[in-house]
Amino acid sequence: MEKIVNGASLQPLSGARPKQIVLLLHGFGSSGSDMISLAPGWQHSLPDALFLAPHAPQRCGFGAGYQWWALSDISPQALAAGAAKAAPAINAFVDRKLSQYSLTGADLAIVGFSQGTMMALHVGLRRVRPVAAIVGYSGMLTSISDLRHEETGRTPILLVHGSHDQVVPVAALHGAESELKRLGLDVSTHVSAGVGHSVDPVGLRLGQEFVTRALTGGS
Repeated sequence: MEKIVNGASLQPLSGARPKQIVLLLHGFGSSGSDMISLAPGWQHSLPDALFLAPHAPQRCGFGAGYQWWALSDISPQALAAGAAKAAPAINAFVDRKLSQYSLTGADLAIVGFSQGTMMALHVGLRRVRPVAAIVGYSGMLTSISDLRHEETGRTPILLVHGSHDQVVPVAALHGAESELKRLGLDVSTHVSAGVGHSVDPVGLRLGQEFVTRALTGGS
């Protein structure tokens, strides 16, 4: 199994021992160093949260970025297989961090962008102990063929997508919403008008509010 050994992090703003963990999963060709940039804007509403943005275990074939798996084949079967292969490294990382700080799945939110959203959904929906929330930006759902309603109904999900995304079309959001709701999951969505393959301030605010509610019960 591949192992996550590095990345970026931001300690709790309160200076206290973490009471929650927000796991940030980057997109293809990016890194945890890019993804951690979400954290400073979220810290004030989650002052006791530890933000973790690991680098994926694999280097991309170009540049200095990382990948959860190679995207040479984007067929549904290949995406499902890629996510399944990449999942054990993320699960081992999560288990290690939850144990380190004596936390549980209820104290964990997973936030992804693009390929990181594929991983957030794959991992977050299959944890033995449900996570508090999943937020997916500009991504898609790989496969849910192995999931059952009774196993997945407790984790709320927020999907955010740009209407003009040329990399992952916004149709991926609508498809994921339909499939997840068919499983009985609590899914909220937002389409950012005119936005491409990125996250606008409204999407960031919605994600922050969603995660804060899930982890603290606040508004």
